[in-house]
Amino acid sequence: MTSTPRDLLTRMFTAAVQAAQPEHCIARFLPAPPKGRTLVIGAGKASAAMAQALERHWPGPLEGLVVTRYGYAVPCEHIEIIEAAHPVPDEAGSIAALRLLERVAGLSADDLVICLISGGGSSLLPMPAEGVTLRDKQDINRALLKSGATISEMNCVRRHLSAIKGGRLAAACAPARVVNLLISDVPGDQAADIASGPTVADPSTCADALDIVRRYGITLPPAARTLLESGAGETIKPGDPRLAKVDTHFIATPQMALEAAAAVARDAGVAPVLLGDRIEGEARDVGKVLGGIALQVRDHDQPVPAPCVLLSGGETTVTVRGQGRGGRNVEFLLSLAITLDGARDVHALAGDTDGVDGVEEIAGALIEPDSLARAWALGMPPRAHLDDNDGHGFFEQLGDSLVTGPTLTNVNDFRAILVL
Repeated sequence: MTSTPRDLLTRMFTAAVQAAQPEHCIARFLPAPPKGRTLVIGAGKASAAMAQALERHWPGPLEGLVVTRYGYAVPCEHIEIIEAAHPVPDEAGSIAALRLLERVAGLSADDLVICLISGGGSSLLPMPAEGVTLRDKQDINRALLKSGATISEMNCVRRHLSAIKGGRLAAACAPARVVNLLISDVPGDQAADIASGPTVADPSTCADALDIVRRYGITLPPAARTLLESGAGETIKPGDPRLAKVDTHFIATPQMALEAAAAVARDAGVAPVLLGDRIEGEARDVGKVLGGIALQVRDHDQPVPAPCVLLSGGETTVTVRGQGRGGRNVEFLLSLAITLDGARDVHALAGDTDGVDGVEEIAGALIEPDSLARAWALGMPPRAHLDDNDGHGFFEQLGDSLVTGPTLTNVNDFRAILVL
């Protein structure tokens, strides 16, 4: 290997993030300019960077509005950027959602809408359905985030309590042509799950949303429950004529990010093993499983010999039971470290490619063979921190947090386990 383990892991993460930068991947998906107006709309953590890249490559006049997370705005000349809250929505996002619907009203068949959607858009476009309040949406969102529900399950509920998601924004654009440019942050790249699919059809139902609410014991306010039970919250379905002129393209995906990291590993003389871009489940359980695979590589050269790096993406979940400062990537790493138990020659990094793991402005962390020993020396029992969902508190005290600042993109979690 041609570099230190920490340096190699960090370079792989950087390559994964860079592969998903809008500037590198948006130009080849742009449509031809229309006869009429070009209107740009969008939402997500990467939407402002997408808008900036679009402006640089667009050959004609355009206008528009996108909403992104606080701290993720970048300067644009013709597209207005609004910042709002994530992961729990706020009033700024609610105002932005209303303004988006106002901007697409009255379009003609000669007009073009380019919709820039990335992860985080669900929280950034909170437009509660009739009878549901923003406070209701905030409370439901917090409960879902703590429940252990998958991102697909959370977004199913969000879509059916919204007046803009689940294809409703695209329907409002008709009869204009809509071109969706998506950066995927969800396992399996399901368009309806990216920002809860405001501009794509949704095959799920109110009954599906109710099943999820019951499964995780989520308490709904009366208006929200009535909306789901009556079917009044139903979304726009496949085949709806209002979506006949909608085209959707994925400009960046978790798989692309993993392949970019794999190229860095090969250049360093380390064999990459891509375990998948859609790994889900409880973060601590995934840590145990991948830790077991890493030990099998180290001890038996199976399924591949060392040196190698086990790469994976997707979105794990955390059922919050403690009071600590946590996130799914640091929860995964802490569980992994406990499973490895100081195993020699095994190093790892996990981080969210948007630069924020949980609600902390920390992307993730790194572990080394001596991580547990250093924690014990500081009087930090690893399992107690895991039980308290305190991954950030744990790695911050070790000095092993991964802090990137806003990355301006989002292709979900990145995990790399290096076995030498």
